[in-house]
Amino acid sequence: MELNHKLLRQFEEEAANTRKMLERVPEEHFDWKPHAKSMSLRDLAAHVAELPGMFIAYVLQSEELDFTKQKYSPFAGTTHQELMAHFEDNYQKAVKALNGTNVVEIGKTWTMRNGEHVIVSLPRQVVIRNLAMNHLIHHRGQLSVYLRMLDVPVPGMYGPSADEAFGG
Repeated sequence: MELNHKLLRQFEEEAANTRKMLERVPEEHFDWKPHAKSMSLRDLAAHVAELPGMFIAYVLQSEELDFTKQKYSPFAGTTHQELMAHFEDNYQKAVKALNGTNVVEIGKTWTMRNGEHVIVSLPRQVVIRNLAMNHLIHHRGQLSVYLRMLDVPVPGMYGPSADEAFGG
């Protein structure tokens, strides 16, 4: 099995877990924050929803990201339906990009910078595994805490959650 297909298989598993988590995000609490320094529920959920397009598709379709040249447009949706559509669009972009790459392209170096300051410069496969998937899993974990604090049943990711085990 080619490396891109191995990464795709892993991504599809994580995307299924991510979808389960995003499906639980309550629209009526989009503006809620657990702390003044925290992102709002909408912003965190949107970041989780955008990561597959941002850090898989974009990495495979570019040589670098320079924050001084790139204009960031955060998710502006106001409904749960728009959030889910945002995720599904980014999911499809990532799947297409992973299917469309090869061992040579996925091995090429990709750089994240802020002007002359290089933040990271690694092979694309490492960026996808570390910056994309680990980043997605990290923020999805934060999202599970937000849901717990809002008393929303948390879905299991790698087995049943406390809400699912033994009937909750």
